[in-house]
Amino acid sequence: MEVINISFIHLGLTFLLLIIPIIICRIYRIALCKDIIYATVRMTVQLVLIGFFLKYLFKVNNPILNFLWLLLMISIAVYSALNRSGMKISKIMWPTFLSFSLATLLVVFYLNTFIIRLDYVLDARYLIILGGMLLGNSLRGNIIGITTFYKSIQKDQKEFFYKLSLGATLEEAVLPYLRESIELALKPSLAAMATMGIVALPGMMTGVILGGVSPDIAIKYQIMIMMGIIVSTVISVVLTIILTKPICFTPYGILSSDIFQKDQD
Repeated sequence: MEVINISFIHLGLTFLLLIIPIIICRIYRIALCKDIIYATVRMTVQLVLIGFFLKYLFKVNNPILNFLWLLLMISIAVYSALNRSGMKISKIMWPTFLSFSLATLLVVFYLNTFIIRLDYVLDARYLIILGGMLLGNSLRGNIIGITTFYKSIQKDQKEFFYKLSLGATLEEAVLPYLRESIELALKPSLAAMATMGIVALPGMMTGVILGGVSPDIAIKYQIMIMMGIIVSTVISVVLTIILTKPICFTPYGILSSDIFQKDQD
């Protein structure tokens, strides 16, 4: 079964659907009209450009190029996570990049080697697509986890200092905040997993089925990617906190105020 191609003319008709949310925003005076248009234009341009590039990437399928592209994707994900978390990017960019890289590469290589059993684990179609899905789906969890950890400690400074004054080590004092961060980071993915297949059909499964693959194969791939998302989210959140702790805390266990963006102080 071939996938039905959508012509550019018919694709353009989908943009007419935006008239509905724009009208609603105008009626209720919601200041989102410009944001909707900007996000739509940016998404379209980015996807068109990446579509042309991925065709070239898949055709060449060079291992070095594939790996460098994945690292670029990780870098952009890290920048987005830190920027949206209110953390100062220049302070913790590199430890966060390292944690994201380790989490993503570990899970992708494990899936490609032991689950899909590829002869060529750096194959662009699997390395880039699986890596992108892991990053895209774990990004929200990472934003929540990083933000919750440092903002909660900043908010509860008196209680935090009290624990330290009683003789608690920094690791003991931050443990409740670490637990809360991991819990909140995983909740979106766990909620999606709980309703998957009944309330909603996930994007990967839908795309694979539309591509002509049997639903039972699509289900296997979807289960595989959801396991990968959970694992990569946990690893990246925990590693980010562990690796950024020496930068964000003074030797006396005090949270540095200059790790937050100025408008977030």
